[in-house]
Amino acid sequence: MTHPWGDGSDTEAPTAINAGVTLVEGSTFCISDVSGAITPNRAAGLFVRDTRVLSYWRLTVDGLEPQPLTLRYDEPYSATLLARTAPRAGTADSTALVIIGRHVGDGMREDLVVRNLSSVPLDCTIRLELDADFADLFEVKEGRTGREQVVVTAARATDGAIQISREELGMAVTVSGSSATASGRELCWQVSLPGRGEWSTCIEYLPALGTDIAPPRYPCGTPVNRSAPAQRLREWYANSPTVHTEDETLASVLQRTLTDLGALRIFDPDHPERAVVAAGAPWFMALFGRDSLLTSWMVLPLDRRLAVGTLQSLADLQGKKVHATTEEQPGRIPHEVRFGRAATLLLGGGTAYYGTADATPLFVMLLGELYRWGLDARIRDELLPHADRALEWIERYGDADGDGFVEYQCAAEHGLANQGWKDSWDGVNFADGTLPEAPIALAEVQGYVYAAYLARATLAAGTGDHQAAERWRGKAAQLKTAFNEAFWLPDKGWYAIGLDRDKRPIDALSSNIGHCLWTGIIDDDKAARVADHLLSPEMFSGWGIRTLATSMGAYNPVSYHNGSVWPHDNAICAAGLMRYGFTDHANRVVSAVLDASTRFGYRLPELFCGFDRAEFDIPVPYPTSCSPQAWAAAAPLLFLRTLLRLEPSVPEGVLSVAPVVPARYLPLRVGGLRVGSNVLSVTVDAEGWQVRGLSGDLRRTEH
Repeated sequence: MTHPWGDGSDTEAPTAINAGVTLVEGSTFCISDVSGAITPNRAAGLFVRDTRVLSYWRLTVDGLEPQPLTLRYDEPYSATLLARTAPRAGTADSTALVIIGRHVGDGMREDLVVRNLSSVPLDCTIRLELDADFADLFEVKEGRTGREQVVVTAARATDGAIQISREELGMAVTVSGSSATASGRELCWQVSLPGRGEWSTCIEYLPALGTDIAPPRYPCGTPVNRSAPAQRLREWYANSPTVHTEDETLASVLQRTLTDLGALRIFDPDHPERAVVAAGAPWFMALFGRDSLLTSWMVLPLDRRLAVGTLQSLADLQGKKVHATTEEQPGRIPHEVRFGRAATLLLGGGTAYYGTADATPLFVMLLGELYRWGLDARIRDELLPHADRALEWIERYGDADGDGFVEYQCAAEHGLANQGWKDSWDGVNFADGTLPEAPIALAEVQGYVYAAYLARATLAAGTGDHQAAERWRGKAAQLKTAFNEAFWLPDKGWYAIGLDRDKRPIDALSSNIGHCLWTGIIDDDKAARVADHLLSPEMFSGWGIRTLATSMGAYNPVSYHNGSVWPHDNAICAAGLMRYGFTDHANRVVSAVLDASTRFGYRLPELFCGFDRAEFDIPVPYPTSCSPQAWAAAAPLLFLRTLLRLEPSVPEGVLSVAPVVPARYLPLRVGGLRVGSNVLSVTVDAEGWQVRGLSGDLRRTEH
């Protein structure tokens, strides 16, 4: 059976949370139960710009809540909920069907339909009870709001509409329903239906957060499929590559990747042409430096515009001054951007938090990689000064003690103690499980800096500045030498995860060393031992590479960073293994993680537990894993690129490709790959492989 990838058909939106419904569009999301109901004492509601603008929603027909029948996801931002009214006294069957079409985006629209299923007339009263507490997203997520918390809101009813406001915050939401009677916090309709008759109404939820009032995304009376979100998704699907394979797992996981990444895009209202990818639904629908940069890198075979938008948006937010509360420093790329009240208070009145050691070199890395895939010279020149400011941060603030390595140490009262991708409080530890003292220089961060130097050299060569290119290549070589001397543990055969305050190697065996393979900072004569450790029984669970070896003191298979399996981490490790020529190692990782996807509906979660496949023949879910999550959703794209060994260099007019695809995925055809101005297809079967679509400005080479 052949499976096309790229048409957007037969897809679902972000999955339910706790048997509920989650809809996402940009930074707006709505979480409810399967009936559509929302209660304030749960992590549910309609959220706009990190603020809960709807905390209570209850629909009744003649005083009773309809009984849910089924749910259909139409798009990531839309769902249709079907329910029936309770059977009337003395009857076995329901007499009415209730249909709720819910669509989110800068607010919400609902199309409510009641259909009389009987041949006799039906009179009923429909009530919609509503409330809003305007709680901050973090208050809701962490359970710090609900019935126990007293929130004073005002309600005002007008003709067919109610407005609920929290005056001290300058926030309000207006809910209007066609032909409704409004009273207090309730809309009411008196409905009379003939036999087999149908009644419908449209309800709009329009938030006003301070001076920020967005026009309705789906005005009543306008087809939802003509909205901007619908048009953008159609364009996303139409311009996406296609993959044909006999393997159902690979085809299904790539289809899921396409759908989820389309849902996780955020569009800047000040720059509507600019798209970035949010970190994950529903709680992380925001721009994250590290997450968005790595995801954009993985997505390059699918779409280069996400990388452009992410770089431009982060450049706008790049640090300009020293500010301890937010950990902002000149040239530093932010870790996270938020708009809610709790985040603003946490960040000393700002919206961006800068406490990350890796986003800044990743910014330069992504710019260099985007240039290799094909980047407009105008955008390159616009972003180059920001890359140089990032490199200045690396050498001045990132390397505060001047030893040549980038370190981190939290400067904010509520900031992150660990500022690499394993940013939980205990995510970095010695082999015996003890925690190091900061400042800490992480191994993979040095790899990112090494790759950033090389990226800047490539960019300099592209502008004709060969002297600068040589200088940056020299810096990279110097760092590589120093790294291999300071981080290599010859008695163990792996690299330290980092150096502590006293420059002692933090000697735990972790997946971070796979990132070092990916960047190329590892000496060739040490790579084989690293590769074998990554695929050793201590590190490889059978479902993927663990974040921490089972032999380490802090190992816990049900931990966040100390023994779990992260798909994006595995994708980077697989790419690193392939870079150094360990094709069998890389293919084992790819196949293991793709096998795990079958147990998650082909949607790779943020992480799952690190139990061994020999012990449990299914991957064990991690309790609070995000799904969909951006770099997990994008990981299959990096897997695919790794299997194809696809490495373009548009400035040099070269496309390097030499597929090493396991037989289970053959025959494989990937079409619609955009490299520079070329639209390529790669076909691999048991007889060999071929590339089509190359123009005169791009020639093919082999590894």
